[in-house]
Amino acid sequence: MNSISINLHRRYTESVGCLLLLTVLSACCYAKDRPNILFVYLDDFGWRDAGYMGSDFYETPHIDTLAREGMIFQDAYSCAANCAPARACLLSGQYTPRHQIFNVGTKPRGKAKHRRLIPISGTDTLSPEIVTWAEVLQASVYRTGIFGKWHLGTDPKTQGFDVAVEYNKLPGFKGHFGPNGEYLADVLTDQAIDFIKQSKDEPWCVFLSHFAVHTPLQAKQELLSKYESKKPGKLHNHVVMATMIQAVDDGIGRLMTVLNQLKIRENTIVLFFSDNGGYGPATDMDPLWGYKGTYFEGGIRVPFFVNWPGVIEPGTISLEPIIGVDLFPTICEMAGAPLPHQPLDGRSIVPLVQGKQESFGDRPIFWHFPAYLESYSVYSEQRDPLFRSRPVSAVRVGDFKLMEFIEDGHISLFNLREDIRERNNLAGELPEKRDELHRILKEWQHDLKAPMPTDLNPQYNAAAESQAIKRAKTKKNL
Repeated sequence: MNSISINLHRRYTESVGCLLLLTVLSACCYAKDRPNILFVYLDDFGWRDAGYMGSDFYETPHIDTLAREGMIFQDAYSCAANCAPARACLLSGQYTPRHQIFNVGTKPRGKAKHRRLIPISGTDTLSPEIVTWAEVLQASVYRTGIFGKWHLGTDPKTQGFDVAVEYNKLPGFKGHFGPNGEYLADVLTDQAIDFIKQSKDEPWCVFLSHFAVHTPLQAKQELLSKYESKKPGKLHNHVVMATMIQAVDDGIGRLMTVLNQLKIRENTIVLFFSDNGGYGPATDMDPLWGYKGTYFEGGIRVPFFVNWPGVIEPGTISLEPIIGVDLFPTICEMAGAPLPHQPLDGRSIVPLVQGKQESFGDRPIFWHFPAYLESYSVYSEQRDPLFRSRPVSAVRVGDFKLMEFIEDGHISLFNLREDIRERNNLAGELPEKRDELHRILKEWQHDLKAPMPTDLNPQYNAAAESQAIKRAKTKKNL
């Protein structure tokens, strides 16, 4: 109770008021009955990169077991196609127009002469006025810890985490290696295990926010020979990526062993998620089109499952579209914690995982990216070879997804059930459906005051852009 009293934020107390006080006062009576929460959040881990999702080269036996013993969501989405905005949406429960984190950093990306519009710079810091789900748990007598990547400015200890081990602040680490050859994924797992052992007699939440499998791609050396001698798959064959993925999976196996040894496995919920699509030059999300940085399915659809012993029937699969902002109310409901009085854009998926509800109906889910992301050396699955993404907004309703490309006003409409690869634009064939989704998107943009890049870029050079696109297509025979 001491840490709760000391660390409870004034704004959260004001926002929850009497409900929070009742929660804290009653927590002592049933704290041990509250489930622990282990949230494993990977970086740049693609939709097909786990064995249970169909990888034919990467090995993830521990992840696969947890997935098959829980509920797998086939149509799960990140709120953004790259890191910082995805994490901001996840922690805040709010879409990008609310917290204004649109990109990694605030500087324009790509060459100025190729950008037709002046991008919306936004911010690179999650406002301290926004209450995170970690703060809600902390105020509800949970001990909270983050291990790995924060990437939202400030200090995670000021936004709900009792313990914070940030990968970029570990002394002597360069990329995935420590000063004595330690492998980062192993170190973060060790830290999470220590935290769990120290917290075994109280409810806890571990946010294991791995830096893996983000670049720089650096192999775990003792696994190299295994994958160098393994037959490449048709879908995946990247040896270094395979070692990085196994390092994460091995760590999850160690975590499960510790939970069993402490006799708390049956009271621990496991969530598994990724911040965006896979890194294009190293992996493939086929049959999805696109990769990290694009707002096609390969850039935003990600693996996600919930493992909740005694609650979820093993082996269940949901085709319900869910998105990162749904995790805020979900985690709060799992923990029996009250929601703060701030805008929340998601919906708890607890009724889905409990089997009480199969679908939310034709609920719209949204994306808004008013900026630019320059291209990788791989650019075969994006709209043009110069940028993975130019300014774009998108909405999915039921089976249909509409994308509005802000530079030129182009509209794409896809039926994802019939065309998961997004190759058949139905905007001309289905004008009523196009106009319906476009109206929903425009109303959402208006309601959330989504900033739109409308100012022309004085440095833009149409001829230079055209020449660059032509050269790139010629080089790649596109």
